[in-house]
This record gives sequence, structure tokens and C-alpha cells, in this order.
Amino acid sequence: MRSTVRLRILITCGLLVTTGAGGCQLLPSDGSRTDPISVGTTDEVTSLDPAGAYDAGSWAMYSNVFQSLLTFKPGFATPVPDAAENCKFTGDSLTTYQCTLRDDLTFSSGRKVTAADVKYSFERMLRIKSDVGPQPLFPTLEGVEAEGRTVTFRLSGRDATFPLKVATGAGSIVDRDRYPADRLRTDHAVDGSGPYVLKEYKEGESALLEPNPAYKGAIAKAGHPVLVKYFGRSEDLADAWKEKEVQVTHRQLPPTFLSSLGADDGTRVTEAESAEIRNLNFNVRSGSPMADKAVRQAVAAVLDRPAITEAAFKGTVQPLYSLIPQGFVGHSTAFFDVFPEPSAKRATKLLKEAGVSTPVKFTYGFRKDATYAAEAAEIKRQLEGTGLFEVKVVEADWQSFQKGYAKGSYDAYPIGWLPDFPDSDSFTAPLVGTENTLHNGFSSKEIDGLIASTQQFSDRSRATDDFRAIQDHVAAEVPLVPLWQKKDYVLSTEEVTGSQNLTDGTGIWRLWELNWV
Repeated sequence: MRSTVRLRILITCGLLVTTGAGGCQLLPSDGSRTDPISVGTTDEVTSLDPAGAYDAGSWAMYSNVFQSLLTFKPGFATPVPDAAENCKFTGDSLTTYQCTLRDDLTFSSGRKVTAADVKYSFERMLRIKSDVGPQPLFPTLEGVEAEGRTVTFRLSGRDATFPLKVATGAGSIVDRDRYPADRLRTDHAVDGSGPYVLKEYKEGESALLEPNPAYKGAIAKAGHPVLVKYFGRSEDLADAWKEKEVQVTHRQLPPTFLSSLGADDGTRVTEAESAEIRNLNFNVRSGSPMADKAVRQAVAAVLDRPAITEAAFKGTVQPLYSLIPQGFVGHSTAFFDVFPEPSAKRATKLLKEAGVSTPVKFTYGFRKDATYAAEAAEIKRQLEGTGLFEVKVVEADWQSFQKGYAKGSYDAYPIGWLPDFPDSDSFTAPLVGTENTLHNGFSSKEIDGLIASTQQFSDRSRATDDFRAIQDHVAAEVPLVPLWQKKDYVLSTEEVTGSQNLTDGTGIWRLWELNWV
């Protein structure tokens, strides 16, 4: 008999609070089985070094093998101490943030974790400034000081979201004796203080994690040994599930497979509302046809989102018309307001008034996957069907795709986006702020000003008007086009418990929640 758990996890930022405080040492698991639980995913780890990656697969790993000063409890949007005893803004300016580090933490190398390691970790990440690293999250961070067990962050302006950013994978604390100060570590080893220790790693294949007996922090219950298996394609993950090679799957199974799950196959399915979105991003650098705003607006005028979601995703995603997804402060329908229905006539008018010759030829790059190929084919069909565009579709493996869009190889490229932390700021500053993580060359003084304005409010609901104004500007300038928002699916066999707690929209992959029945 199929057991289906349907969780509705819509985090409304600013309304969720938590009173959880100090951490504690991991307690032993009650399970009698000692063999690892196999977890399958298509999310790829691009770097085991926290200074070198800003993607879902890498950050999922970081949340298990590293500690940040703060973390998120399941279902809560306010961070709580993990490696820290306590953290707070000092004064009323929201420009100085101070944490007191726990005094009983050790790295897997055996060395004690100190405030100097925290300072080193942040400064190193900002210094290396990897093309696909997390440093864009900290545009206001001017300096870090360490004295005794106290770490002090100096900010250039008010930023109420700073604690949320510290609680992410970008805040991972590394052993300063094991990580070079000016370059990424490349030996596929990890020295952190998280709830798990990385015992074995085979790049692109698997990661064996075992509970860290020395961990002390916010997690009270020990995890079970876990073997994460990485699959290059969603179809491969589905095959592994059918062949019982994995007991749990999370991100991403083919939509056709999800829609075909039976009622008596012994599968537990957790279906949750998700903050994961996907945007079609434009390279606005000089030399790309997308540098012309009229071309971007014409694409936005043509795209038929319901047709895209049905053709490629079989109802497992829903059309999205805003930068900020449903469930977050400031969500709007800005793109629907400007482009209420697909219109080749309007696109023709936009291009003609701007003096743009047609057909506009451009390159569309995407990560190699059958589902994304179907999405690309549908977008190409829609655009070329107007006679206004000629689309060259290019597919690449994940790491090549990342490097490609970072250096401007594609004129348009879709990217799925999970929030770094449960706040609307995670969809604005990283995606449309100057020097954003999309490396598309877009910059707007008006949007940057509005982003800064949203960050000054501790009461996040007070930022609602500014978030909506940002989305209005994005719909006018079109540096990207929102495509869809999806649901989150976790599958597990009946012999595994805790899979319903694996994820909750805070960006943390809670492998320690899994156990044998």
C-alpha cells in the first residue's frame, strides 16, 4: 500500500519565529541497522570547498559536513545558533553583527574551532571571489574581526538579512590550517565540524557520510550513515529507483515518472510546496542581441508559460509571473500585468519600434537533461513560430554550463533557483542586483536602491512595497523572464523513516533525519 505524505510548506517570511537557542551534542540513533541509507539525487557537487560553489548540490553537502554560526530549525525562518552560542546586532544601526563562538567545537582534523577560523573563512571566500562562488551574497560586508571567542562583522549599510546569509552554506566554517588562503582546495577532502564526516568521495558518483561523534550544535539527534549517489540525468535516477539501488530520492525525477507513480508500489511520497523557481536569464553584455531591451521584451511577450509547463513538466510545476514566488513577502504578478497573454503581434511591434532586424538570432544554452531538452524545444518552437527569432540550442553538462554562462557564452539560459535562505531578498539581490550570481551583466541603480531599502527592515513585512517595486522594474527591464515554480518531491521506501523532514525550503538538506524503520 502506498503511503503518501502531503506537506504544505509555504514559508511566509517575517511571520515565522522561533525561540530555539543553544545547541547540544548529538545523541545516538536508535536504529539497529548499521548499513548506509542510499539517497539518490541529480544535484551535482561542483566543489567541496565552500568558497567555490553557489549551487544546490554543493550547498546540500555543506549543510551536512560544515557548520555555520547559525542555522535554521525545520519550518522556521528565523536562524538559531549552531556553531555560535549567541548572535545579535549591536546598537540600532544594523551595521554591526556580533557572535560568540561555542568553546567546545572541533574540526574533523581534530583541531579546535576558533573565532580566527570564522574570520578566515569569510575573508578567504571574499578574497578568492570564485566565478561561481557565494561572495555576491555579502555586498555589505566590509570587515570581520576576531577577539577571543567573539566574531564581529562590520557592514557598510543596514542589512537585516545578514543573519540569514550567515546561516547558509556561504557561512561554512573551514579549518584555516587545511584550506589555502588565496585559492580553492582541490583534494576532495573536507575538514569541517558539521553533523557528518565525509568518509569517502567519488566525484560525480557518490559521497559516504558518517555521523560526526564530536559534533555539537543545534541538531539534537544523530543521523544514520548515508551514501549519497549522484546521477547525471533524471532518467538515470528513476532507473536507480526502479532497480532498488536507492532507498530515498530527492531532486530531480522526470515529470513523466512522478505522474505515473502507482498507489500500491510501496513508495512513500512527500509532496511539498516549494520555493524552487526557474527563470530564463538574458546576457545583457554588449555584443549579445539581448543587450537590446526591446529584444528581451519581445521574448517575454511571446512566451506561453502554461504550454511550457505542460509540454515539459506534466503538471509538476506551475507558471510563474514574478521574480518572487508564491509564499514570500512581496510576491506579485508583475510579468502578467505587463504581458497578460502571449502575443506575436506585440513582439513584432516592440522590435519594429526599436529598429531591430528580424529574425533575431541568438544562442540558448541549458543543462543537459531530457526534461530541460523538452523545455528548450518548446521555447524554441514558440519563439521561432512567430518568425521573429532564430534560436540555436546548445546543451552542456552542469559544470560546463555554469562556466559557459559565467563567461557569456549564451545569450539566453534558464536556471533553476532555490532560495539561499527563507526571505524574499534571496530572489532579488542574487538575481537582479549589480554583480549578481547570474553573471549576465545586468545592473540597475533603481533596483539596487530598492534592494538596499528592503534590507533595512527587521520586520520583513515592511519591505513589501519595495519588493513589489523591484518586480515592476524587472518586468519593465526584463533581465530575466520567470517561467515556473515547482513542487518538491521526496520518495522513500517503507523501510526508511524521516524522509518527510529532508527538506523544508530553508536550503538545508537534513540527511540526519533519515533512519531505518
